[in-house]
Amino acid sequence: MSATSRTAAPVTHAIAPNRSWLRFDVGELWDRRDLLFLLFRRDFVSRYRQTLLGPAWHVLQPLALALVFTLVFGRVAAIPTEGAPRVLFYLAGLLGWNACSHSLQATSATFGSNADLFGKVYFPRLIVPLAAVLTSLVALGLQLGVFLVVLAGYRLVTPSSGVGMHWSALWLPLLAVEAAALGLGVGLWISSVTARYRDLKHAMPFLLLLWMFLTPVIYPLSRVPPEYRALALANPVAPVVEAFRHALLGTGTVVPSALVGSLASTLLILVSGVLIFQRTERTVVDTL
Repeated sequence: MSATSRTAAPVTHAIAPNRSWLRFDVGELWDRRDLLFLLFRRDFVSRYRQTLLGPAWHVLQPLALALVFTLVFGRVAAIPTEGAPRVLFYLAGLLGWNACSHSLQATSATFGSNADLFGKVYFPRLIVPLAAVLTSLVALGLQLGVFLVVLAGYRLVTPSSGVGMHWSALWLPLLAVEAAALGLGVGLWISSVTARYRDLKHAMPFLLLLWMFLTPVIYPLSRVPPEYRALALANPVAPVVEAFRHALLGTGTVVPSALVGSLASTLLILVSGVLIFQRTERTVVDTL
């Protein structure tokens, strides 16, 4: 029998999941960057479809909340704001808090909200929460624009007040990324847990509200008693909120060691969140 007449042996390719805990394919995410953009656009458009105000809700919600805080905690409870105008004080604090909380809320239901999509086609599942984080950062940019408008109006009315942005505002993009990364890490943990146990889903609103009150959003860190200051700074989002306020208004207690600790905690939570998320995604379609 000649060589040309021989039948070639069939080639078999076995596709099997990578079961390593430390698997993280950055190249695969980069190759699917077009999908990341499409999911980002889907999230942004679908969130405000059939609404009258559209993305303006990003602006109205923190502004209304800051006005309520001014009335309740400023006028009634008379909580000091370190000499800063009350509305600006609360808006600056909410900017730092929302950078984390919006990212957390957008990613904490990744598996539950995308079960149908995950069951139909393969793609890196991490793209979905990353797209949600991009949407939350766009919302943060809109809210920052509103803050700057309110600040400019206040400076026009009271030019001698001395209230204004500090040179540390140059660090705002990095602070925003850190806060969003912290929210992403916590959101990945919650999404992985709620894929199997739904109790945490019902407790989320309460836990998020409790976390906000434990963070210096409606009060300055300087009002925390000295014996509890270290415990307050152990909250990884607390130094970020104070740094936001210091950058935007020149007030706030910025502790460099606390910021370093916050960054270390954020990296630990984010890396562990990515690992447990990728571990869960292998069997999540069978449990949803």
